[in-house]
Amino acid sequence: MEPLIEQKPTAFVDRRQTTYGDFPESVERRQFTNSHESNRSEVVELAEAIDQYKLCHRRRFITFEELYDVMTGLGYHK
Repeated sequence: MEPLIEQKPTAFVDRRQTTYGDFPESVERRQFTNSHESNRSEVVELAEAIDQYKLCHRRRFITFEELYDVMTGLGYHK
C-alpha cells in the first residue's frame, strides 16, 4: 500500500537559538519596558516592583489581580 500523501522531511529550526536584529542576547522583553524612564519616582517604583514580581513568580505578563497585589504591597489603599 502506497502512502496517500508524500511528505518531505523538514529540518527542525530552533528559533530560540537565533538572534533577531540588533538586540543583544541579554535583553529581556518586559510588559512595561518604557516605564523605567519616567520622571515620576512613583511610576519607576511601581515598574520595578512589577518586574520583581514577574521574576519571582516566573510570569511574563500579570493579571489585574496580581497588579493589585503588587500595588497593595507598595502601600496603596483605596
